[in-house]
Amino acid sequence: ISNKASEAYTKAEVSLHNKRTDCWIIIKDKVYDVTSYVEEHPGGDAILAHAGDESTEGFFGPQHATCVFDMIEDFYVGNLVK
Repeated sequence: ISNKASEAYTKAEVSLHNKRTDCWIIIKDKVYDVTSYVEEHPGGDAILAHAGDESTEGFFGPQHATCVFDMIEDFYVGNLVK
């Protein structure tokens, strides 16, 4: 679990981060800034399909090894405001 202070973001705020050079995703109501990972993503541009949006279903898809579940916390920036 991240030691960073939790920020809170609305879906509208997250939706602004929707490109290769500024890529945030939402997984289980947590917000992650994966910009630095986009170019390394083994699935290529598939990650960009969810940029600025909900990515829970894709993240937990069969294509991901369980190691991504630990790795994602490094990119945590805050929680989604409901």
